Amino acid sequence: MTPPLYRLIVEDFHSVYRRDPAIHSKFELFFNYPGVWAIVNYRIANWFHRKGLRLIARIWMGISQFITNIDIHPAATIGRRVFIDHGIGVVIGETAIVGDDVTIYQGVTLGGVSLNPGKRHPTIERGVVIGAGAKVLGNITIGYDSKIGANSVVVRSVPPESTAVGIPAKVVTKGRDKSPLSHNKIPDINKELFEYLLKRVAVIEHILAPEHKELLEEDKKLDEIYKAFIKSMKQ
Repeated sequence: MTPPLYRLIVEDFHSVYRRDPAIHSKFELFFNYPGVWAIVNYRIANWFHRKGLRLIARIWMGISQFITNIDIHPAATIGRRVFIDHGIGVVIGETAIVGDDVTIYQGVTLGGVSLNPGKRHPTIERGVVIGAGAKVLGNITIGYDSKIGANSVVVRSVPPESTAVGIPAKVVTKGRDKSPLSHNKIPDINKELFEYLLKRVAVIEHILAPEHKELLEEDKKLDEIYKAFIKSMKQ
């Protein structure tokens, strides 16, 4: 059963203390957390929307967007304890579904890729972290406890407990990372690819010299790494 509106709002305020070590007083909530106020305004507008007062809901969120610079459609479904950190430029579309305990950073878009009616925005399951500037587009699902790297563009579903990065985003790791952020642990696939190419060129140069026949084995190992990398990019 859905908790009363006031209880959801109280949880929204308390979630700041659990997710942001930068807060030092309740006073800061009123001036430094547009994401919290956007969620609170969404709760009220969503209540109006479910009561059939859709024009009032849209006007309410229009005023909220002007104040917070965060655009949330009142018909979206947003779970409990969702935290929009910093928040400027976040867009959440009409048919988006956001699960409990999700963290969203500034510049994130949960958008659609179709003009057809029906479900056209993503489903974000519980515990997901979406990095700054990421775009999650279409009727796809981001599995629970997954992480989306900053500035990634996600157009295909991501399995639970995974990390996806890149344009378009690819799943680069699987298995839950228990730390809440760990953005510094997200791999740089471009860097890894360039490192591979540099090593491969060096090996080929040595192979050209007859006295370095033993490097053929190293070349074979690098070839297997390359094939595994290409396979993962095609998934």
